[in-house]
Amino acid sequence: MTSTTHPPSSRRRALLLAATAAAAVAASWGAAHAQAQPYPNRPVTLIVPWPAGGSTDRHLRTLAEIASKHLGQPIVIENRPGAGGTLGPANMAQTAKPDGYTISQFPLGLLRLPHMQKSSWNPLTDFSYIIGVSGYTFGLTVKADSPYKSFNEYIEAARKQPNQINYGSTGTGSSPHLIMEELAGNAKVQLTHVPFKGNADLVAALLGGHVMAQSDASGWDKYVDGGQMRLLVTFGEQRTQRWPDVPTAQELGYGVVSTSPYGLAGPKGMDPAVVKVLHDAFKKAMDDPKHLEVLGQLNQAMWYRSGDDYRKWATETFAKDKALIERLGLSAK
Repeated sequence: MTSTTHPPSSRRRALLLAATAAAAVAASWGAAHAQAQPYPNRPVTLIVPWPAGGSTDRHLRTLAEIASKHLGQPIVIENRPGAGGTLGPANMAQTAKPDGYTISQFPLGLLRLPHMQKSSWNPLTDFSYIIGVSGYTFGLTVKADSPYKSFNEYIEAARKQPNQINYGSTGTGSSPHLIMEELAGNAKVQLTHVPFKGNADLVAALLGGHVMAQSDASGWDKYVDGGQMRLLVTFGEQRTQRWPDVPTAQELGYGVVSTSPYGLAGPKGMDPAVVKVLHDAFKKAMDDPKHLEVLGQLNQAMWYRSGDDYRKWATETFAKDKALIERLGLSAK
């Protein structure tokens, strides 16, 4: 028996066409409605390229918490340590959509690493600069029971025992590393560098006796104040208010000063209007008393730069640090 397929009736055809048209209108309205929703309409991810618990993590978690209130959406911290603080932001620049929902801290190492090794990203062209935020107080600490009571004693030990005196830092090419390499060159001593992924690992290594000293930002503050570590020197232009008895490397005659300013950036191609929303939220957060209190605890200074000024500073620093890295013999082969 042969079955016969009958064409749909006019009524059925009309219903089908109406349903299709309604679906198209609904889809179009949904797309238009989604586009019409103001930014941001969902949580924003802020990449912190260091392990949780360090000074940068402590700072940016507080800043993000305050900024989220001005933004009207949560800001979720995502820790992605590695490669001296460059791994997380570099991955963001290469893979994240420039829609404002993924941003990152922009550490100074991003302006240095391309001079030291081949990189698949460019710090000046692959990022949207949002805002400059702060800079670090760097210092060299030793365990409280270390035989070195002063920085000059530590350097003198290196002079007597070339390559036998070591220090840890937060990674090759990071500011704490380059400060010490520049200083060692000026002092004409040879130190052994031991790189770590971030502050937390470095602190554990020093307290465990695995390195003789650590060059780092002031995540060591509580250990110095608590008596587990001794701060031998700081690397700012002036002595700190918090540890006024500790000399600077500059005043000791070693000729180095560094604060390693940092800020926030997103992938290239971000809408300037979205950048402005983020800038304004974080600028309000920077001026908040709670944020200023945390900066005081970390002994960090405010370093506000607009997105345009931040990009200009980065361009100038990129050129200047190329000369430093070449002088230190760390340029990419």
